Amino acid sequence: MTGTLLSINGLTKAYPGVVANDSVSFDIGQGEVHALLGENGAGKSTLVKMIYGLVKPDQGTMQLRGADYAPVQPSAARAAGVAMVFQHFSLFEALNVAENIALGMENPPSMRDLATRIREVSEMYGLPLDPARIVGDLSAGERQRVEIIRCLLQDPKLLIMDEPTSVLTPQEVEILFQTLRKLSSEGTAILYISHKLEEIRALCDNATILRLGKVVGKCTPRDTTARDMAEMMVGSSLHVPERAGGEIGPVLLKINDLSVPSPSEFGTSLKNISLAVRAGEVLGLGGVAGNGQDELLGALSGEIPTAPGAIKLDGKAIGAFGPVARRRLGLLTAPEERLGHAAAPDMSLIENALLTGSVREGLESRGFLKWGKAKSFAEAIIERFDVRTPGPGNAARSLSGGNLQKFVIGREVMQRPEVLVVNQPTWGVDAAAAASIRQALLDLAAGGAAVIVISQDLDELMEISDHFGALNEGRLSDIRPAKDLSVDEIGLMMGGSHGMEVAHV
Repeated sequence: MTGTLLSINGLTKAYPGVVANDSVSFDIGQGEVHALLGENGAGKSTLVKMIYGLVKPDQGTMQLRGADYAPVQPSAARAAGVAMVFQHFSLFEALNVAENIALGMENPPSMRDLATRIREVSEMYGLPLDPARIVGDLSAGERQRVEIIRCLLQDPKLLIMDEPTSVLTPQEVEILFQTLRKLSSEGTAILYISHKLEEIRALCDNATILRLGKVVGKCTPRDTTARDMAEMMVGSSLHVPERAGGEIGPVLLKINDLSVPSPSEFGTSLKNISLAVRAGEVLGLGGVAGNGQDELLGALSGEIPTAPGAIKLDGKAIGAFGPVARRRLGLLTAPEERLGHAAAPDMSLIENALLTGSVREGLESRGFLKWGKAKSFAEAIIERFDVRTPGPGNAARSLSGGNLQKFVIGREVMQRPEVLVVNQPTWGVDAAAAASIRQALLDLAAGGAAVIVISQDLDELMEISDHFGALNEGRLSDIRPAKDLSVDEIGLMMGGSHGMEVAHV
């Protein structure tokens, strides 16, 4: 480090009902990897949007390399050498990878030259991308690769990364970290936002902690425990999820030799999937992004047609049933993609609560919607799951990613499902919120529900799962007791050690 790259002085930004940032000040040095920490709704996203020119501060100033810096739009930030990897993908699904990347460049080269460059850079960083693939056909992990490569092609002086590893494998994370360390050694500063505190400890030189929009502390991550950082973020001791110790009951959900083609041309078809989940049990399913997770959830939710007898709920074949009929019977799901799939971005939280809760919560009668009851349901979700929002009338897209995730998971948990299937339940949420969501899933199982958790967070799966299996290329490994598994065994299962036996039935 040879001096200050970015100096932030008293940045303040208020919205109706909330002060997102309250006189925030700190410096980032050249070549420094600086962590920005805080619980969901602490103001991290608003702050980096001001740095990137997406939001204009109400008060305060910034200096970049000693000169006044006040970007009026992202193109001005990029011209000054500031690039950003977003938590929520800013991609056009109908366009291909190269076209999306070209849209983020002021003077893009020819598409042929750009495609060549994308292949070179993505292979160099171990995140291979086909520039001709349509983004709408990519998995979440592959879309994140597009965001990362798009920024690296800009040769930035300051790289802002908002939850960049949420959908990457541990191997991809290590490759990314090698890249970031190299960029740092060459003088590029990195402002890094992540709720994975061990990542922060491994990567970052310094950290600034926000709480309710204010700077409440600073630390050196490598000299601070993850628990201490988490408690600085929330201002209290951190709850550790506890299992209530309920009994395992009869099989509630059984899948027998399920094979379905992916609806997407570039998706992963499911091949001979068999599993069973019992009342009171949490089944964890790991795997690298794009190995059939979305297809499995779609088959269970009723969004993807299956053979009539392939899926049974309480012994009843439901393969021919659609999503509404399955919800009525008690099979509920929460997909990975928050905005657009789990929640309608421009609808209010009341409307989003009604979308999936109308049947089980009695929010409609004879074709008429019960808005008062829907509002009460949304308010109950907000209160129980500590969703930070001015009110239930706010649009889903106005929430931070973690707060929307809390709302989506809470909406399903509070409908008292017999079987709940969740994909990436704590993606992008802070340590305290993740612990709260995991506790809610454990409590649901303790109350007699069967829970399937699909996740790329192996620590999460080992913490809450009774049994564990891994998806690879649309196949499911043998399902084994989670407590007996070593990291090497999990790696083998994720790498394709296939099996169709259901070991605990």
